[in-house]
Amino acid sequence: MKSVIISSILMFMIAGFVRAEVATVDEANKLYADKKYAESVLKYEEMLAKEGVAPELYYNLGNAYFRMNELGKAILNYERALRLSPRYADARFNLEFANQKVIDNIELSDTFFLKKWIGAIMRLMTSNGWFYFAAIFFIPALAALLLFVFGNTKVARKTSFYIGSVLMIISIVSLVFSGIRKNQMVNHEAGIVMTGAVVIKGSPDRSGTDLFQLHEGTRVDVVSTLGDWFEVKLASGSVGWVESKYVEKI
Repeated sequence: MKSVIISSILMFMIAGFVRAEVATVDEANKLYADKKYAESVLKYEEMLAKEGVAPELYYNLGNAYFRMNELGKAILNYERALRLSPRYADARFNLEFANQKVIDNIELSDTFFLKKWIGAIMRLMTSNGWFYFAAIFFIPALAALLLFVFGNTKVARKTSFYIGSVLMIISIVSLVFSGIRKNQMVNHEAGIVMTGAVVIKGSPDRSGTDLFQLHEGTRVDVVSTLGDWFEVKLASGSVGWVESKYVEKI
């Protein structure tokens, strides 16, 4: 009897916690719908801190920041939503729309187009997604290899060899993509400029040579870190140093 009472109490506590969490999400969404964007931002950020990350929360947070004209924070959260869920169509659309408002029009280097194409393919799935994709192709590749070894006819062996080779290459490439995506998730190499305008220096020092200027919302790759400075690289290939307080990693 005592155990039944304890179990009932635990169930009521869990149910209450779930209702409180849903109420918090509903409350944040209602604040956004009522155009109380600053209040909704506080709610979304509180949930991210307490309940953990979720692409929907980052997406909603990005929308709230966009309504507040905080372009850098909006883009940052859309990017974070896509890191967790690369196929999040709404986040992708809003990110592209927000990027149109970024002042910097960075011209891509000639060698960057292939890199961008490959990067776009990699971002279609998470690390786990690419791992499962590799496993799916590895199984028929292994079957084709067995058919090549034990096949009765030359045609069957030759066909299985080519099919198995293609499947194995796809599997290996998928594993490589999985490793790269995992590294991207852990190391956070990309960042967003969070201030209105910042001067990029030729060295990690405020007295360093001014190279060029970047504006809020511009995406950069963080090449290295030295104290309070980031060495950043643009899609155009330009490299320079910026104080880390002006850039937040995705």
